[in-house]
Amino acid sequence: MEDVIAIIGGGPAGMEAALSLAGRGHKVYLVEKSDALGGHLARWDRLFPRQDPAQDILDELKAKVAEADDRIEVVSGVRPQSLKRRMRGLELMLSDQRLLQVDAVLVTCGFELFRAERKEEYGYGIYENVLTSADLETRFKEKKVLCSDGKPPRKVAFVHCVGSRDEKVDHTYCSKVCCVTAVKQACEVKELYPEAEVFNLYMDLRMFDRYFEQMYHKAQSHYGVHFVRGRLSEVSETVEGKLQLKTEDTLLGRPMKLTVDMLVLMVGMQACQGTEELAEKLDLKISASDHFLETKDLFLRGNQAHSKGIFLAGACTGPKSLPETLQDARSAAESIHRYLTD
Repeated sequence: MEDVIAIIGGGPAGMEAALSLAGRGHKVYLVEKSDALGGHLARWDRLFPRQDPAQDILDELKAKVAEADDRIEVVSGVRPQSLKRRMRGLELMLSDQRLLQVDAVLVTCGFELFRAERKEEYGYGIYENVLTSADLETRFKEKKVLCSDGKPPRKVAFVHCVGSRDEKVDHTYCSKVCCVTAVKQACEVKELYPEAEVFNLYMDLRMFDRYFEQMYHKAQSHYGVHFVRGRLSEVSETVEGKLQLKTEDTLLGRPMKLTVDMLVLMVGMQACQGTEELAEKLDLKISASDHFLETKDLFLRGNQAHSKGIFLAGACTGPKSLPETLQDARSAAESIHRYLTD
């Protein structure tokens, strides 16, 4: 009999893992709570560091999943309901009361973005021209990066670490991709509006991966993006409808006021809202420090959960870039294959 795996989450990690497992001869159920595959990738326009169109990556993954329909069955619009152990393998019940008899479960439920309205002092949901990085990415995709009055912005500020490295919201960890996303988006704004002034307000620039530092230098030397080290403290709206920012230039050691047409909040990653409920249903552990799902071993069992037959991949275990997510998915598929064949 063929081995059967259920993958919970149809984003990039879920699709990549499904393809890797199907390629090894396994049967896969790809369970996705929404009606379409893709996760956050479906909302993105271009990807750092080389501005690759996100839709191209998504289309290729979805096409390969469709081609492997003899091995991959997509089950959409449902959530996991409960998990029971059988004499051999597991029994996964879905929210539509469908029972899946499987030999292993891979959780790739991903992440959600920090809700920027929690930082009331930044004005998200109050002032029309305060956006999140995800909102701006949607506008890039729609090719409509305009202020609320329909005019192009002449001054734009990006604020790093919104919902990350912040004890006030119980998110003391770094979300890893916010800095490079801010640099990418700042360059894109300058490509659209070369005469615009663009500012990046950062705590510490964490350009950790290959080509990221080059992007940062290009943003300054080629696009003329201004980088100011300091945390934003307050946003207000002027009578002309512009945004006045109160911040501090910590390198110069002095307070600073900046008036802009558009403010973009670089919202970090956080564990999905239903992570605790999912953990209870599937007998998973959650990290007390950041609330993401916890693997059995950080070094040698980085894709195994604490429960036998359950595996984890992607950003459900912590912030990851897309390349890291895809690599982690392939690693999880290899771990599952070894588990089933050893």
